[in-house]
Amino acid sequence: MPTVEMVVRTGLATLLLAGVSVLVLVAGGIRGWWSPTVAVARAGVQLATLSLVLGGIIGDPIWVGVGLCIMFAVAVAVSTRRAGEPLAASWRAAVALGVGVGVAGGIVFVTGAVAFTPRYVLAVGAMVIGNAMTVASLAGRRFAQLRADRWAEVEGWLALGATPRRATRDLGRIAVYDALVPGIDQTKTTGLVVLPGAFVGALFGGLSPLEAGRFQLVVLAAVLAAGALTATVTVLMPSRRMLRSVDPRRGAGAGRPLE
Repeated sequence: MPTVEMVVRTGLATLLLAGVSVLVLVAGGIRGWWSPTVAVARAGVQLATLSLVLGGIIGDPIWVGVGLCIMFAVAVAVSTRRAGEPLAASWRAAVALGVGVGVAGGIVFVTGAVAFTPRYVLAVGAMVIGNAMTVASLAGRRFAQLRADRWAEVEGWLALGATPRRATRDLGRIAVYDALVPGIDQTKTTGLVVLPGAFVGALFGGLSPLEAGRFQLVVLAAVLAAGALTATVTVLMPSRRMLRSVDPRRGAGAGRPLE
């Protein structure tokens, strides 16, 4: 258990770091200067709550499953909102995330690369879901932006008789690639620029550096696989109802559905 002194020092360091973010953004005239502070505050509350909850459920497979379901539901909601889609379309994000997380997580545990225990299921599941959520958000936003910026190209394809999927296929490929770039770069520089959290956590948890490295490698591969699947399904699944003309006053996704 952390001592009172450590809690105070942690709070002080967090406040100072959040203050640095605010001062820099305010001085630079950046909008949303409060966002880092709000994010840190939310993270603090959520981590404190999570720490208390995990102490009681980490060994119980049922409660671990419940926790992962809650994480998945939140990830779906965030991805849907970030992509600018209505809540009614959240099933699309659920399918994309479900495919990515399900396949990647299944391979990890079916092959026996990581022990199928509640502790490891929670750790791997949370990391894969979190990264897949980020990729889904990036792919969805980038796809919407490309449709808006290059709508004339899409209309040209449609005028030639192309299906909505064919009219946006090239844009979808760009969106998938762009969404995967951060994860690929982080994986390529692991151990050189980035010291991943799973590796550090495994070391603190008592594993040897070799075992920690093996665990991290499996997690990185799972994250990339889940991201590739999630991003691809995100941009390939849109139906004709999701293909909308663009109103410059309202941005991507506005206007009349092409039906």
